[in-house]
Amino acid sequence: MAVLPEITVVIPTRDRWPVVSRAALAAALRQEDIALEVIVVDDGSVAGPPDVLPGIRDERVRVVRHPEPRGVAVARNAGIAGSRGTWVAFLDDDDLWAPSKLRQQVRAAEDAGAGFAYAAAVWVNEALELVRGHAPPPPERLAHDLLRWNVVWGGASNVIARRDLLESLGGFDEELFQLADWDLWIRLALAAPAAVVRDVLVALVVHGKSMLLVDPRDVFLEVDRLAEKHRDAAARAGVTLDRARFARWVATGHLLAGRRRAAARAYVRGTKAPGNVVRAAGTFLGPGFFETASSFRHLVPGALGAGERVADRPSWLSLYA
Repeated sequence: MAVLPEITVVIPTRDRWPVVSRAALAAALRQEDIALEVIVVDDGSVAGPPDVLPGIRDERVRVVRHPEPRGVAVARNAGIAGSRGTWVAFLDDDDLWAPSKLRQQVRAAEDAGAGFAYAAAVWVNEALELVRGHAPPPPERLAHDLLRWNVVWGGASNVIARRDLLESLGGFDEELFQLADWDLWIRLALAAPAAVVRDVLVALVVHGKSMLLVDPRDVFLEVDRLAEKHRDAAARAGVTLDRARFARWVATGHLLAGRRRAAARAYVRGTKAPGNVVRAAGTFLGPGFFETASSFRHLVPGALGAGERVADRPSWLSLYA
């Protein structure tokens, strides 16, 4: 009788087989001290994965193929539907994990009696150099904070959740294209207790081809939809979605990719807050002015606690060099 995996890792991808093999698939199969399966959801690639790709023929790996692109939320939901683990983890095809990531999160969640878990994360560039580090928020404030801003850094590569909880919530909202992860984290936090691991376990790779930068759809219309969807919960919590901060997040992505005009548009597109208008002007006046005007820093509060900074990249990133 086959032993069921403890956790299922869901990796959506499309036409990026070398990337997924080098990054996400390698990160998933490198996990220590945990029985897992990996479901790679091919969302309409022109061709399926070559047999020669490292890891793709591992017995723990399955590929679910969509003949036509259906979107990343649909792809992740397909992974949930095909999962056999008690827990489900999500991993974007170009992101990286510490080898202890899944074991630490499962242990933290089980010890706390939590339905899901998250950890500290960093942004790195394509050379795997540290760009930013992020402290994980305390679980007791998570729902409150998420209704204002997405405080779970690392995109969809951070959270693990119980499969039965994900199924009860209906998985990812397939009408959302950029913010489906944030929306699901809100619903998870409103439905179940969370657990946190304060170690840096996730590296989100920042590059100029990320969906945030290349998708032509208007993400600011989506943030309006997200705010409306959770309006009642936000009112009960006494918070409002921070559109100014969201605009800064979008602009930062463009700046890291060297797209100053797009960054300036994002600053003023999301909100007319005076600080963002100043930041928009600063994008054209050089990095020195921009850092002064916006208080943007490459190093921000990190994994060890409020006010502390991640000064060095996590040592486990050397595994992927």
